[in-house]
Amino acid sequence: MSTTTIRVTPETHEILRELAGQEKLPIQALVQKAVSEYRKRQILAQGNLAYAALRADPAAWAEELEERAAWEATVADGLEGA
Repeated sequence: MSTTTIRVTPETHEILRELAGQEKLPIQALVQKAVSEYRKRQILAQGNLAYAALRADPAAWAEELEERAAWEATVADGLEGA
């Protein structure tokens, strides 16, 4: 696996060392985990903003509800246990 170097302040490095010790992980694995979690939060935040915009548009929201109702009908498709 190839790696690269990033620069952090001494304070940040100390925090990373402490957290890595608590998690019993190498700093590299801790940073990878932290970045992955941050990315997930960003994706969820963007989704929440898009959802809020959808709800703020009455016509678009009505269309969304219609589509949900159409999909809800598939629950009673008679394929239970298939």
